Amino acid sequence: MTSKKKWQAAPPTTPGPKQINTIKKRNLTKVLVVLSSLVLISFFAFASRTGISNAGDKKTAFPYAVANPGKGATAPDFTLPSTKGGDVKLSDYHGETVLLFFHEGIGCQPCWDQIRDLENDRAKLKAAGIDQLLTITSGPTNLIAQKMADDHLSAIALGDINLAISKIYNANQYGMMGDSRDGHSFVLVRPDGTIGWRADYGGPPKYTMYVPVDQMLKDMKTGRV
Repeated sequence: MTSKKKWQAAPPTTPGPKQINTIKKRNLTKVLVVLSSLVLISFFAFASRTGISNAGDKKTAFPYAVANPGKGATAPDFTLPSTKGGDVKLSDYHGETVLLFFHEGIGCQPCWDQIRDLENDRAKLKAAGIDQLLTITSGPTNLIAQKMADDHLSAIALGDINLAISKIYNANQYGMMGDSRDGHSFVLVRPDGTIGWRADYGGPPKYTMYVPVDQMLKDMKTGRV
């Protein structure tokens, strides 16, 4: 009888330098793919949590983003001290169309120039259906009042001293000062308390701190509900 030879596995071979390099490249590619996925997941989670959005018109001379709460959302109510004394509540203007203007404040002269031109063009704001303008910035109310007086401004100016309301509106996410100050954001609140339009001009790439009133109204007409 002939004896059958037992099958034996071939001895393992040691990969050569080329094979080792190929394996290393494949492993590195896998690691990079995983890291890229984690970065994207983290970014979208952060954006969702903070209300950051890239939606908006990026093609104009004055590009803007649209943060949350945005168009169609209920505008969060607030109570803030006024430079004219007492407190102002957003809900006090229920039934009117209110334009909120969040700005960087003290040290940003273009922001005060913006308020001046908004005041000077009240007829245009009225024609666009805007009943009231509320300006909001951080900083001590007495310093805001002094700046308003120095620049001969009469609009309602509210002090969001610790950025509590600005953070709710994410208005401090679009400025050249990081999240420590507001950027240059307009939020149009309709008579029913919902947001009809929003534009955050203060972020990259231009960090805009002044928008011609006609341009702002044009953007509003194009993008409002």
